[in-house]
Amino acid sequence: MSETAGVTPGLVCSHHHLYSTLARGMPAPPQTPTRFRQILEQVWWRLDAALDLEMLEWSAKLGAVEALMSGCTAIIDHHESPNAIDGSLTVIADACAEVGVRVNCAYGVTDRHGLDGAKAGLAENERFLRGGGTGMVGVHAAFTCSHETLEAAAGLAADLGVGVHVHVAEGLPDAGPGTALARKSNDDWLLVHGVHLPDGVEFSGTLIHNPRSNMNNSVGYAEPTRFNMPVALGTDGIGADMLDEFRLAYVKLREFDVRQTPETAWTWLEGGWGLVPAAKDDVVTWSYPTMEPWHLAFTTGVRPVDVIIEGEKVLEDGRPTRVDVDEVRAKASEQAQRLFAQL
Repeated sequence: MSETAGVTPGLVCSHHHLYSTLARGMPAPPQTPTRFRQILEQVWWRLDAALDLEMLEWSAKLGAVEALMSGCTAIIDHHESPNAIDGSLTVIADACAEVGVRVNCAYGVTDRHGLDGAKAGLAENERFLRGGGTGMVGVHAAFTCSHETLEAAAGLAADLGVGVHVHVAEGLPDAGPGTALARKSNDDWLLVHGVHLPDGVEFSGTLIHNPRSNMNNSVGYAEPTRFNMPVALGTDGIGADMLDEFRLAYVKLREFDVRQTPETAWTWLEGGWGLVPAAKDDVVTWSYPTMEPWHLAFTTGVRPVDVIIEGEKVLEDGRPTRVDVDEVRAKASEQAQRLFAQL
């Protein structure tokens, strides 16, 4: 190990969809989507409906391995698998625990699959949290939930003493109800995206900024600096390389406002430590000596060498110690082929 290696706490992915890890290379949708709603319907809602628990196990395990190999020691996950709901959060939690990565789980409740589907999602959140799991109550997005379902989710979260993890105003279909939902929020909520929330809207919680996903889905720029609330960075399921997400967050911010510096985007990266304080006790040793924003904003290829979580070295010389990374990749590939066949 180099004597000049840089050291940081573990990084946090403040919004992930571990179920999407197997999506790479999936068959093209029946038609090319041209709007955000069509992207959801023709890509992601087809994908989550095809998942079973075995697929989910290896998708989560591979996602956790890739997070660890990027210096990310904690993931806040938002999950949906409407045909494999019961037990799904435990599958994700167990997969991450096997790798050694911290995870906060939530099932995204929605009325897209009828009242019974919404009730099953609520029940999975409650089962997992009452059973000692670390997580929140998930809501897919306000525009896919009835008022009654939103009230039930918020009530369950209050009863359990946890926050709500919800997509808010990501695209135009969710712009209106997103504002109403945000006004129900409190400080322990995660409001994800917020692209189309109007200036000056009053809400509580943490805004989770996902610049790469927003650009990929062509939903617009959230302009996080306009909000008077904490901001943290997520990936919305596109891996968990948080240094890479930081770089993209900075250049997108810089494109919007040339006066900005890397420090602003770095505070968003640091926002994850407010959500998962335990990650600050993790130790990541990097391949680059100067782990500060002005260097990292313009330096690619920085990788973790060693990672220590709760006193255990779970990454050594760039490879996980608890699992065989080649086996995980092979098993995940097998499950991806099963998933693609379902699609």
